[in-house]
Amino acid sequence: MVSAAAVQAGEKLCRLPLDEDMREDIKSEFADVKNIGTTRWGGAITAALFLQKFAGKTPWVHIDIAGPAWADKKRHYDSPGGTGYGVRLLVRLAGDLAAEK
Repeated sequence: MVSAAAVQAGEKLCRLPLDEDMREDIKSEFADVKNIGTTRWGGAITAALFLQKFAGKTPWVHIDIAGPAWADKKRHYDSPGGTGYGVRLLVRLAGDLAAEK
């Protein structure tokens, strides 16, 4: 449903793997889990693994806006500056969910 809403909203989206090897990166000596990985790579994946830990059986999605939140130059429908990436997707998703009820 999220992927379909992204297409309808005109926002790019891809599903990333919840790589079990990366689960090691969010282990902590002091807490049950930490919210940052041990390397600069895979931040979106380790963030999703962190959220998964607390979501339980509740359906969830991690929409990582860190990369596309800012545009240095004009692309598609984005002007340089803050893009608002994810807003159109979430509005579309909320509308789709409301229409289901």
